[in-house]
Order: sequence, then C-alpha cells, then structure tokens
Amino acid sequence: MATKILIVEDEKEISGLLKYNLEANGYSTTVAYDGESALSLFKKSKPDMILLDLMVPKVDGMEICKMVRRESRVPIIILTAKKSETDRVLGLELGADDYVTKPFSVRELLARVKSVLRRSSVPAQTGNRIHAGKLEVDLEKYDVKLNGKAIGLSAKEFSLLKVFLQAGGKVLTRDQLLETVWGMERASEIESRTVDQHVARLRGKLGVESGRLVTVKNIGYKLRLE
Repeated sequence: MATKILIVEDEKEISGLLKYNLEANGYSTTVAYDGESALSLFKKSKPDMILLDLMVPKVDGMEICKMVRRESRVPIIILTAKKSETDRVLGLELGADDYVTKPFSVRELLARVKSVLRRSSVPAQTGNRIHAGKLEVDLEKYDVKLNGKAIGLSAKEFSLLKVFLQAGGKVLTRDQLLETVWGMERASEIESRTVDQHVARLRGKLGVESGRLVTVKNIGYKLRLE
C-alpha cells in the first residue's frame, strides 16, 4: 500500500507541484487548503506523513502541529517561508520532525520526505527493554548492550540515551534535553555546555556503528539509527 501524505498548503500552484511529484514517486496524496480541512482530513484519512505550511488560513500551521501531536506521532515536515531560527525551533519544539524553507527544490523535499519516513518508526519496546538497531537497552536494570556487548554509561548518559531512543529520531533541543534529563526549564550558556558535554561523551561510547548522534546546528541533537 502506498504511503499516504497529507499536503496542507493554501497556494494551489505549490500544492499542485507537491502532489504531482509525490505521486510520481509512488506516494498517495490528499490536499487541504486550510487548517480546518487539514484537521478533518487528518482524522479521516490517517496519513503516514503531513507536509504542513505554517501560513494557512482558519487554523495556522503551528496550531495544527500542536493539535496533531496531542494524539499522534505521525511525521510532520514544516514548509515555511519564515527563515528565522526562532520559527524553526518553535516548530520543532511543537513536535515537527523537520522543516523545509521556501523556495525549495523538489529534489530536496523528496529527499527529506524519504529520510523522515525512514527514521520515523519508534524503536520497538517490549516491557522494560528497547531494541533499536544494534542497541538493546534494559530500562529497569540500566543495562545497555551494543552488538551484544555491555557498555558502561553514567546515570545522565543513560537518561539521555533513553530520551533519544523514545523520541524516534526526532530532533531534541537543548532546552528539551535539559528539562527532561536535568529537570531544568531553560538552558543558560553554562547549562547548554553541560548538555553538549554529556552528549559528546554518550556519542563517544556509542560509536558510529550503533547509530549517529547528530548535531543539528543551532537547534539540538537527534539519534539517527542505521
């Protein structure tokens, strides 16, 4: 069955271009031209991904993202003409998986769609164990195995790994990591460096073969499992 993508875009020239190219690459598409229609189609068609323009009428893209995230982890790629870092970070903090700035090339967009779909499945969790790629994590015993061999993590490193795994490949900002792992609401410069240092140590212990703990410039980190 073809992957279903909901396109939320009020500019018909852009939505038509997206629909044509996505369907030419084997995807099934539905188009919504405003926020109310988008939310209705989301509930009816249960898409596998949403391409979401921020500036749509009736209900804006940020609010749509927030409402969808209350009940679903469906991958969301934001389409935006806004280039400020604040807008990008806000979209990611509300639960979007990626963003593409207008104007964009169709080739780039298709690559982003493929990449987000590939990493969007949440690692399998059975009871207190998470299996993801070459990693096996026991949440109760605080054990981590890579290729069947135990690796030693500190309590904070273990908490970071757990958060990254449960995020399913989504980008996590430093503020999100600081709040979840350290219990602080907002990162100062010193606290941001603490997050960076712990992530660097975790990356060193995991190595490149277990996955890639990727730095997303000016935003945060994501764990991309191979």
